[in-house]
Amino acid sequence: MLDLAIVVVSWNTAALLRTCLQSVLASCPEGLRQVIVVDNGSTDGSGEMVAIEYPTVTLIRNSQNAGFARASNQGMAASHSRYVMLLNSDTRIPSGALGRLVAFMEEHIEVGACSPRLVREDGSAQPFAFGQDPTLGYLLRRAFSSIVWRRPLHDWGTDLTQTVDWVTGACLLTRREVVDSVGGLDEGFFMYFEDNDWCLRMRRAGWQVVFYPAVQVVHLGGQSLAQNPAARAAYHRSLEYFYAKHYGTAACLALQPLLALYRRLPVTR
Repeated sequence: MLDLAIVVVSWNTAALLRTCLQSVLASCPEGLRQVIVVDNGSTDGSGEMVAIEYPTVTLIRNSQNAGFARASNQGMAASHSRYVMLLNSDTRIPSGALGRLVAFMEEHIEVGACSPRLVREDGSAQPFAFGQDPTLGYLLRRAFSSIVWRRPLHDWGTDLTQTVDWVTGACLLTRREVVDSVGGLDEGFFMYFEDNDWCLRMRRAGWQVVFYPAVQVVHLGGQSLAQNPAARAAYHRSLEYFYAKHYGTAACLALQPLLALYRRLPVTR
């Protein structure tokens, strides 16, 4: 049995959640210590589906959408394993992938968090699986590349295992000792940048964050986002909160004119 807990935050994605849980439970024939679903006030029967179809899954039901960070923390608090994975409900885990990710962490004790390559259903690389911290210089480079060159700064289809600033919370594996050391996700982020903030805190505590493309996971992407018209506003609020927390007043002031340009770009990092 893998000493691993999977935390899935759900919000109105019942069909996707069912498929996700099927893949999680099937991907590790020897079983998992714990699978935890935190349902954020879904109105599509997600909670009822989990309770009826997956009685071995730990279900935490919130009366309203508490946000990704708070819900993830609820799930992690209910787990007791050496490893914890945050996993979006719109993912599918191939057979053996979980064991290979844990094995990578076992072999690299300096790594505090890792993420696999995320791919679309057609096998192409899912954008924004990893990246750099959103400094002013980075945002300018990213805007220039997107607007002028019409291309991203990062190669998300790379086969190179590499140390990065952050990996996405859509599929993020970390250690219990890391959670105990740096704390959980910052609940000041409703959604967006909570994974970036978490990885930054890990790095400041001496841990490495690694993109590990030898394992890949299907990620449909944007399923909950597509139902949330306030997502772009939440994204920019989270970016401003990140700046206030990590970069100080001067950087916050400098960010404001840049946001006018940055708002022209897709909701990404």
